Amino acid sequence: MPVSTPRQTLNRLTIIVLIQWMGATLGLPLLALFLEHRGGSPHVIGLIVASFFVAGVVTQYFLGHLADKFGRRPILVVSLVAYGLASMTYALPLSALWFTLTRVVQGASAGALEVASMSAVAALFAEHERGGAISRLLAAQLMGVAIGPVVGVVASVNDLGWVFFATGVVSLVAALVAYHTNVGDRAYDPSPLAPLRWNRPFAGALVAASATGLAVGVYETCWSLLMHSHHASTLQIRLSWTMFALPFVLLSRAGGWIADHLNRRATALLGLLNGAAFLATYPHIHNNVAMLFLGSAESIGAALSSPSIASLLSQGAHTRELSRRQGLYATSTTASLALASVTSGFLFTVNAALPFTVVAVASSLLAVSTLFFWRGVTGRITASATPEAPSV
Repeated sequence: MPVSTPRQTLNRLTIIVLIQWMGATLGLPLLALFLEHRGGSPHVIGLIVASFFVAGVVTQYFLGHLADKFGRRPILVVSLVAYGLASMTYALPLSALWFTLTRVVQGASAGALEVASMSAVAALFAEHERGGAISRLLAAQLMGVAIGPVVGVVASVNDLGWVFFATGVVSLVAALVAYHTNVGDRAYDPSPLAPLRWNRPFAGALVAASATGLAVGVYETCWSLLMHSHHASTLQIRLSWTMFALPFVLLSRAGGWIADHLNRRATALLGLLNGAAFLATYPHIHNNVAMLFLGSAESIGAALSSPSIASLLSQGAHTRELSRRQGLYATSTTASLALASVTSGFLFTVNAALPFTVVAVASSLLAVSTLFFWRGVTGRITASATPEAPSV
């Protein structure tokens, strides 16, 4: 069994997650053009891009089950190897349609990495320390998303295949590091897994994940369209994503401290309502500079509350169900994201404010419903007492 302290494991996983998300977004600004040069029509390109998310939705709980059964380390290593080899296929002289398989493997592998890394942190750190540890991984994800496209801007469409090839090599190196890292696995237990326990923190966290996914889906589809309708420049649109990412990265540790020392339930609820309020406000702001700073203000609320939601997910959980919980959480987020992405594009054609308003209302209702799911749940966790969470 590999030996590394929890802090060493957290440092390694933070770097691995950062590299994986940076590699995943490195070529995104040019991916559509790359696929077009390989003969892809707009419909084929849409299929290829969507296959990444579909693969995540379909496989994340199943991979979480395997991680609980056989250990997180095999899942983590295999996912990094699969992601690396899939990334290398971009350098092959293939037609666009073949890259659907590439994106499926990448999507499933990225989902497995998220499930294994987040559940590893939950297994290695006590409940009163998880918020700070989880915040590191959340910050790494968003930092990778923020800097990946910026780093990738130096590559041309013709070079993109080799850029992805290089990220594949890095992923294989990361797999080697993961193989020699303790991720909280115990000796293999051949006995059947016990059924997943549905306690209130877990159920409420899944509802919160759905609320978050809906909002992200609207932003993925309609944010750039909204800013363009307000006559924003390309630079302003690019900056808006960076302006959101930076406060999240800088304040995520503060969010972790809040999750470990203050009331997680209250923090999570306020964060969800904060996001819904900003979502409803954006269509009515026609000053693009103000939009940039409003995005940063929204990010502050997300950074301070996200570790609390993620900590509630594993509160009161047995070690052999952490990965399945994380798999369902990721599935809930990705499925609601996909739903919002599909519907918000149509709603935007009816009225630019409509998708933002509809999802803001839906997110608010989901946020308020957490009061029911989290009733009786201990919001403040101390080192001396980590009580069993009440059942649903």
